[in-house]
Amino acid sequence: MNILVVGSGGREHALVWKLQQSPRVTKIFVAPGNAGTSALATNIPISETREIIDWLKSNPIDLVVIGPDAYLAEGIVDKIQKIGITVFGPTKAAAEIEWSKSFAKNLMQEEGIPTASFKIFNNFVEADSYIKHRQFPLVIKANGLALGKGVIIAEDVIQAKKALKEIMEDKVFGKAGSEVIIEECLKGQEISVHAFCDGTNAVLFPSSQDHKRIFDGDSGPNTGGMGTIAPVPWVTKDQMKEIEEKIVLPTLQALKKRGRTFRGILYPGIMITKTGPKVIEFNARFGDPETQSYMRILDADLLDILIACSEGNIASKQIQWSKKYSCCVVCTSGGYPAAYEKDKVIKGLDIPGNNDIVIFHAGTKTRGDKIVTNGGRVLGITAIGNNLSEALSSAYASLQSLSFSGMQYRKDIGAKSMGRNQV
Repeated sequence: MNILVVGSGGREHALVWKLQQSPRVTKIFVAPGNAGTSALATNIPISETREIIDWLKSNPIDLVVIGPDAYLAEGIVDKIQKIGITVFGPTKAAAEIEWSKSFAKNLMQEEGIPTASFKIFNNFVEADSYIKHRQFPLVIKANGLALGKGVIIAEDVIQAKKALKEIMEDKVFGKAGSEVIIEECLKGQEISVHAFCDGTNAVLFPSSQDHKRIFDGDSGPNTGGMGTIAPVPWVTKDQMKEIEEKIVLPTLQALKKRGRTFRGILYPGIMITKTGPKVIEFNARFGDPETQSYMRILDADLLDILIACSEGNIASKQIQWSKKYSCCVVCTSGGYPAAYEKDKVIKGLDIPGNNDIVIFHAGTKTRGDKIVTNGGRVLGITAIGNNLSEALSSAYASLQSLSFSGMQYRKDIGAKSMGRNQV
């Protein structure tokens, strides 16, 4: 089978890395890809939805896998389906659960799916008036897609007003900030949950945990993700069962009932609170960098799974996961998530003789015979181990040989979960 993977990040490199292990794969193309995907597949220098559709019309592709959320919001799945090609990912209507936080919050409220209490505003004056009478901290979210950065935790009314002004008036997140959700700040530990979905059925991945803030100790602004662990050692089978029965399956049923059958990856961010798991927000695709950790411990043919989801029969698949632990430590450009420089030469990418380490590329490109930086998140250093401590030790040890000007990374990935449970 010939496959096209759409995207250019670490998530897409990890998906290509896993897909090329399938005996059913003939050739993989990536649009537009990065320096890492070019070593495993053929990069196609296109990124606009229109360009991708035109390319598909003249190239024999059996399956398209969509990575980034923006393509789903544009309705790329609907367009690919219209030209008769199998595609993995939800339609625009089903993906609204990610690209409109107000839609997702209203759906959860209507269906009794546990989430934080909230109020939605499209008027700055009304939102500003509302925060003056609330208890803090509060969470303020841009309604639309904002590359994982459109969420601000305000500790007091001054911070809340500043956040509202930046989102609604200064438009720091563009159209995504035309509407905001103001909600209670849930207390607990956050985890990421992924599920392969075929419209009716769901098969959950092991739990994982992202580290969104740029600096150690969960400080600084939000990013698209600075690193992950999987599975999370303190998350129990009962908690995962509760998430499946009270959140994932009811959400699939609610979407189907509204004529928005969801096939693809449903990925709720979950806060484990004293009163049980609650949804922070929904995503409608593979997480990045979660996918980089997940692909290291998936002991199954990814291609078979993706096709089963697209054809509506995921329940027939037995999906195996390794008993090992996995982690991903993200290296970013200096200045990220704000302005950063590109074209910095990356040194030390070859790590000979260590099969436990795989480096996934995100913001990279080739320049002559060198690989240089080309984005905010540059590399994902993944490692596996018999326990979480072993995996993290391997990843951080390998980082000592890597370098590029301005490189930064968190030094406490997994530390919070390690402190909660001995592994």
